[in-house]
Amino acid sequence: MDRKEFLTLIGMSTGRIVLASCLGACNQQSVTPAPSPLTVDFTLNLNDAANAPLKNKGGFIYNQGVIVAQTTSGIYIAVASTCTHQGQSVNFQSSNNGFICYAHGSTFSSTGAVTNGPATYPLQQMKTTLTGTMLRVQS
Repeated sequence: MDRKEFLTLIGMSTGRIVLASCLGACNQQSVTPAPSPLTVDFTLNLNDAANAPLKNKGGFIYNQGVIVAQTTSGIYIAVASTCTHQGQSVNFQSSNNGFICYAHGSTFSSTGAVTNGPATYPLQQMKTTLTGTMLRVQS
């Protein structure tokens, strides 16, 4: 084997290794770690102007990393406000009483369960307790 053949074989082998490595990396999906749980315990006065959206069915607000909403049936629900896919904020969708991340299309039920990916982890659900006009939200 002469020098030219040797260098050609080395170059082709190196090219195959690099190409295989790149293709292998491209086929792997990034794995998002499970989100850390939130620890919250706060009370919202529904008569405060900042909380006014919660007086209406379908209304929602963000508070301390939580999205609190009133469903179309009048039930208060709360989940972590950050999508478990890539950390974007979720919005409440009153049409299905669930949550959506507009960044990549993940949807979640009223309890935070994933109904459509790419998210693979649920949103953390919070407990809500209504006493008069005071709504307590806690993890």
